[in-house]
Amino acid sequence: MRQEMIGGLTTFLTMSYIIFLHPNMLAETGMDKSALITITCLASFIGTLIVGLWANVPFALAPGLGLNSFFTYSVVIGLGVDWQTALGVVFISGVLFLILTFSGFREKIVHAIPLSLRLAMPAGIGLLITFVGFKNMGLIISNSSTLLQMGNMSSTLIISLLGLVLIILLEIKKIKGSILLGILFIVISGIIFGQIQAPESYISSPPSIEPIAFQLNIIQAMKISLIGVIFSFLFVDMFDSVGTIIACSYEAKIVDKNGNIKGIDKILGSDAISTVIGSLLGTSTITTYVESASGISAGARTGLSSVIVGILFLIAPFFAPLIQIVPGYATAPALVIVGLYMFRNIQKINFTNLEDGIPAFFTIIIMPFTSSISLGLSYGFISFIILKIASGKFNQVSLILWIIGILSLANLVISS
Repeated sequence: MRQEMIGGLTTFLTMSYIIFLHPNMLAETGMDKSALITITCLASFIGTLIVGLWANVPFALAPGLGLNSFFTYSVVIGLGVDWQTALGVVFISGVLFLILTFSGFREKIVHAIPLSLRLAMPAGIGLLITFVGFKNMGLIISNSSTLLQMGNMSSTLIISLLGLVLIILLEIKKIKGSILLGILFIVISGIIFGQIQAPESYISSPPSIEPIAFQLNIIQAMKISLIGVIFSFLFVDMFDSVGTIIACSYEAKIVDKNGNIKGIDKILGSDAISTVIGSLLGTSTITTYVESASGISAGARTGLSSVIVGILFLIAPFFAPLIQIVPGYATAPALVIVGLYMFRNIQKINFTNLEDGIPAFFTIIIMPFTSSISLGLSYGFISFIILKIASGKFNQVSLILWIIGILSLANLVISS
């Protein structure tokens, strides 16, 4: 019991930065930030409880970084889609993910995607997240001639940079909850130097979810022009979840000698069900968090630790007055660090083999340059298929990959 409680607390402290970061990001779409605080915690509580009680694994679920960035900057701000319709897109992608999981088709899709592209996806998203982080810090700003330039060294930028340095040092020292500590450092520094107004109280009733909950627009989300967006949410969530689950499963020692993960369908099913519920409540895609590995390393082995994490998320909204004062530049360093962790597996891509290297490079580089995950994926898939055909290697393009390629081409036509 003690071991599971310590593991659950460790996981929560490691991933609790999402309580501050997620509402700040989605609020840029016009959604109510106060309501988002409660919704973020409630969706995380429900998702983590489902995977803990149903799959009995020490994993934690919450709104996924990268996917919330895609939701905010690519879909709502980039395409001009209202947040209600964007939530409808998340709902549809969650339902499709659920169908693919329990039909067994999900596994075939995962195997059909080349390893180089699977590794390129998180790397590209990592660059996009880092770009958003630097922008929110004020480190980079727009320039009419060069597109981008270095921002002015303001007091908020200096505080934010110091927070980033602190998080990096704590990460090097392997201190649990380093990102949370970095955010708290920036907030306290902001209060001391008059950049942030201290809250009048620290505890209150959780903000109402009424301004956002159950306002998704599923009908509008079914438009042909949003097929590529649904496709992107579906596949990014799928590969993000699979990669995280595999990594955490080995850490938790729930992988058998044949490489099979115990209860994999229940784990992925929990992920998909949570995304559907989350979209109804009013948040972007829910996914399994790699920070679960920190709790596992601290001794978590069963779903009891997940229940502990869920309860802590349920308590968090009572501290909404404190969460509400956290500005974007305080959570920006967290985006940079998460971007780093998503980018680091790039070393596994063989760029010397251009048939793999070029599609991977297009996937990675187009995402931050266009602020679109779907365009990066589309160019990656299409270029891979073209290069294989040009090389006479038709047998390396499966039927499923052909279907993905056609969908990718449709996405490019619709997006142009």
